[in-house]
Amino acid sequence: METGKDLKYSKTHEWVRVQGELAYVGISARACEKLGELVYIELPRLDTRVKQGDEVCTVESVKAASPLYAPVSGTVVEVSAELEDSPEQIQNDPYGKYIFVIRMSDTAELDSLLDAQTYEAEAGE
Repeated sequence: METGKDLKYSKTHEWVRVQGELAYVGISARACEKLGELVYIELPRLDTRVKQGDEVCTVESVKAASPLYAPVSGTVVEVSAELEDSPEQIQNDPYGKYIFVIRMSDTAELDSLLDAQTYEAEAGE
């Protein structure tokens, strides 16, 4: 599956779609492949303040549980509640389904993330 070209990526396979001061966060197709079938997502709590690199929530697959990290600092302002009952939606559309949204406190942190081409090269996509 092709990487979302308009997104930024962390080295831990989270992607970010920026809309103003909001960062929509999901996981890459590569992460979905590695995890296997997703069976549960522990979503973050609304209004949680996070720093770049903090563990924010957990996805569980038939293979393992894996933490998701905040690619940017800020406050969690929205979660995709429908994913609690249907985590497979992420695997069906990894670049269309976000997991949570952060209102960024420091947009300069976006500069530390990877563009699609660099992510593909480093992740082996």
